[in-house]
Amino acid sequence: MNKKTVILMAITLIFLGACKNSNKQKETDNPFFLVYNTPFEVPPFDKIDTSHYMPAFLEGMKRHNAEIDSIINNAAEPNFENTILAYDKSGKFLANVSNVFFNLTESSSNERMQAIASEINPLLSVHGDEIIMNEKLFKKIKTVFDKRNEMNLDAQQMRVVEKYFRDFERMGANLPKEKQEELKKINSELSTLGLDFGKNLLAETNKNFQLIIDKKENLEGLPQGAIDGASTAAKEKKLDGKWLFTLDKPSLIPFLQYAKNRELREKLYRGYFMKGNNGNKFDNKEIVAKIAKLRVKKAQLLGFDNYASYVIDDNMAKTPEAVNQFLMKLWKAALPVAKKEVVEMQKIIDKEGGKFKLQPWDWWYYAEKVRKEKYDLDENEMKPYFSLSNVRDGMFLTANKLYGITFEKLKDMPVYNPDVEVYEAKESNGNHIGVLYLDYFPRESKRGGAWCTSFRNAGWENGKKITPVVSIVCNFTKPNGEIPSLLTWDETNTLFHEFGHGLHALFTDGKYSRTAGNVPRDYVELPSQVMENWAGEAEVLRSYAKHYKTGEIIPEKLIEKIQKSGQFNQGFETVEYIAASLLDLDYHNLNESKDINVEEFEKTAMAKIGLIPEILPRYRTTYFSHIWDGGYSAGYYVYLWAAVLDADAFNAFKTSGDIYNKDLASKFRKNCLQECGDDEGMVQYKKFRGQEPSIEPLLKRRGLK
Repeated sequence: MNKKTVILMAITLIFLGACKNSNKQKETDNPFFLVYNTPFEVPPFDKIDTSHYMPAFLEGMKRHNAEIDSIINNAAEPNFENTILAYDKSGKFLANVSNVFFNLTESSSNERMQAIASEINPLLSVHGDEIIMNEKLFKKIKTVFDKRNEMNLDAQQMRVVEKYFRDFERMGANLPKEKQEELKKINSELSTLGLDFGKNLLAETNKNFQLIIDKKENLEGLPQGAIDGASTAAKEKKLDGKWLFTLDKPSLIPFLQYAKNRELREKLYRGYFMKGNNGNKFDNKEIVAKIAKLRVKKAQLLGFDNYASYVIDDNMAKTPEAVNQFLMKLWKAALPVAKKEVVEMQKIIDKEGGKFKLQPWDWWYYAEKVRKEKYDLDENEMKPYFSLSNVRDGMFLTANKLYGITFEKLKDMPVYNPDVEVYEAKESNGNHIGVLYLDYFPRESKRGGAWCTSFRNAGWENGKKITPVVSIVCNFTKPNGEIPSLLTWDETNTLFHEFGHGLHALFTDGKYSRTAGNVPRDYVELPSQVMENWAGEAEVLRSYAKHYKTGEIIPEKLIEKIQKSGQFNQGFETVEYIAASLLDLDYHNLNESKDINVEEFEKTAMAKIGLIPEILPRYRTTYFSHIWDGGYSAGYYVYLWAAVLDADAFNAFKTSGDIYNKDLASKFRKNCLQECGDDEGMVQYKKFRGQEPSIEPLLKRRGLK
């Protein structure tokens, strides 16, 4: 008996055994088996226990298989309704369970959930592959595809047919049986490896590094808010009388910006950029090497030279070569600017008698001095005007002025953490749009960063609109005593950014799951990034930037400083981003499935483009979650690609003379948010803009021209 047979038998036994437990629990109290008796039928987080997940997952796969069988066993001639539409509507129970479980493993995880994820991921991988590579199902889909021009389909039905046929082809439905079996094995391994990468990174970020300070003089330079936050964090760890700094951005960045103790800045930053690369049991180098190797095999099985070609073929850019040309054009503009920034900071070091050359852990500290010197702008001067509640209200007001919608806070809603806020989004006429969860603060059970996701996607079922349940998750500084959560300017932009994703999810409409809101990866950041433009407009700032103590509207002089400093540090930000994007491309442009030394690979990739030693790529290999377990493999470039679109889109509002131009907002909502999946990304953008985007507004905005 070979190893593969043993694994399949083990999976089958787990499945059958758990199904028995599933039936028992189905008869009792598993919330997933019941209609959610909650406002707007949101998930009943207060009733969901970890013991509910596995039975629900297994029941979901069972039901999904039954739905697929009913398509296959239908004796009628395959057509849109009995094949494509039936497939489009299948798997809803499984999706409901998955949306809750996998979102909470990101934002509210624990060891038991991680164990469940390790157990269920291989099962889900096998389940998905068995459907995609089901010969009878694909034959029926192909029949509809081949006869689509004879079926009197409307434009959206035609698009759904073509998308599903292409999906099946891209995922191996046309491969010979032996190659399908090889692909299934690769997919299963990749699923497990991605999960392991994420678990290691969570541990490295939230548990394995702490900077504990026990001497007050080592806090010199830090703003009081950062000191108080570190004191509170220390008390929570029973380190009374000390100060605790972690690798969470709200703790990390202020320390790098303000701490005078250079040795401690280096220690903390090293803790950050060595995540997953410490030679311990949480080291990610071997996992990365295996993922890269397997992705080459997968791409070549599917007829592509490399994984980048496979991924980007489905994007607006179409080829890795097009992406590389785009990035290098901006690289050539940004690198000289970054080098000038180095010179400016080195002058300050020399002037202060530092007698050392600028290093990566010095950048934030001396960049802050440059900002103060050039623009007379201090982050601490700004933060009192950017309390979390005011910024939140400001983004809601912006959406109201653009689209006429409102957000009403809901009480007594089921939440998965007490810090989470819940809002109902409504049209101007009071009609319900959807529900928005806001989860603001770091915790050990949450991964770093900020993201937007959905617990339920918008759609249609039996002629009834299914409204979305959307979630925005961040890692902002917690309130401390009487001081509320005060955001940095970067965090303010982050909240507006994720809210843009939220509006995309809330506004999405369409009859079919496959196309509703579904856009290429290099389009998906347009809705989010365009919202950032409003955050810094003077008219918008006056509406929400108010002092948390006095209620005073942000002074005009401070608004002027913020706007004048808009191009501050753009060399650094653009270079570190492009460096990470090119590193991503290099990994996924590999044409041979061979062993690689991750450290050497990264070093060579950065040397090839001439990355200066004062800057590290925004994400180094071993904590580059976007590309190893976050869905952005061969696609980290998309933020900059979409930046061309968002700068061009906002330029339309600016040149119209009204940043709240209702006509433009209506066109943007309809074509770029609501109906964005109705056609290809550029087609939808041109419906809004009337022309293809220009790169000029982006270059101008970043001071790269």
